[in-house]
Amino acid sequence: MSGTAELPGLYTALEESARLLDVTCSRDRVWPILTAYGDVLPRAVIAFRVATGSRHEGELDCRFLSLPGDVDPYAVAVSNGLTAETDHPAGALLSDIQQRCPIDSYGIDFGVVGGFKKTWSFFPGDDFQELSKLADIASMPRGLAENAGFFARYGLDDRVSLVGIDYPHRTVNVYFGELPPECLEPEAIRSMHRDLDLPEPSEQMLGLSQESFGLYVTLSWDSPKIKRISFGVMTPDPQTLPGRLDPKIEHFVKNDPYGAAAPKVVYVAMSSTEGEYYKLQSYYRWRPRMLDLMQVSDDTEDPA
Repeated sequence: MSGTAELPGLYTALEESARLLDVTCSRDRVWPILTAYGDVLPRAVIAFRVATGSRHEGELDCRFLSLPGDVDPYAVAVSNGLTAETDHPAGALLSDIQQRCPIDSYGIDFGVVGGFKKTWSFFPGDDFQELSKLADIASMPRGLAENAGFFARYGLDDRVSLVGIDYPHRTVNVYFGELPPECLEPEAIRSMHRDLDLPEPSEQMLGLSQESFGLYVTLSWDSPKIKRISFGVMTPDPQTLPGRLDPKIEHFVKNDPYGAAAPKVVYVAMSSTEGEYYKLQSYYRWRPRMLDLMQVSDDTEDPA
């Protein structure tokens, strides 16, 4: 099936999934994105994402992963009018990463309401990047370099697996894979939060974080501080998570007809301003290779 031929079915799936959340899917926002990336969609992993918390209400995100490494996802977005070209460093960062680092594949995120949001750059699974190489990039938020001691302290400075760029929020997610076991001990997780001036993690978050396949931090160009730290956990059934999901999200999890046989991914995020929250991801289309990618990466924002 060609990419163009599958677009109506994908749009219908987005529309039906959004309806479960009482979210109106904007065809004017979504259809141009589907057509812009239509040629590469037959090879893409496609995931639907929703997050708990009031800040994330009213939106359903979609993610395309495993886009080929010879397709620049930001250039596609700009040339198709999905996002405005900018002289902000966010607009140069992907190009600068391409010049410095090997890229295995790309991804994008968009919302059925908010439109195009993020790009993802996956490094080869057997070639994690040194944090120092990324920190030297002029367009990278300075917080990556200024927090080098934090990353080295927890054994993360040579384990960068991917980078996400959020264009509307102007934030960057830096992901770390194959975490040292000691990095996921409860006291280490507590120590990370103290180092970042984040609230003490709950017992619920500590329990889940110990099962993490990776973590990411969120940075911005406005401040050298790390805004957020998040841990990725895979679970076949998000309803088994400790604590109660928001009613609409629980309804979505129980009734979404897409990706029922695929694994679910949960991102446990902590923010100094928002507190703890979950991001849930289900797969409209899964590829076996994604299991390898998930072991070294997530979820942006959000970059939150």
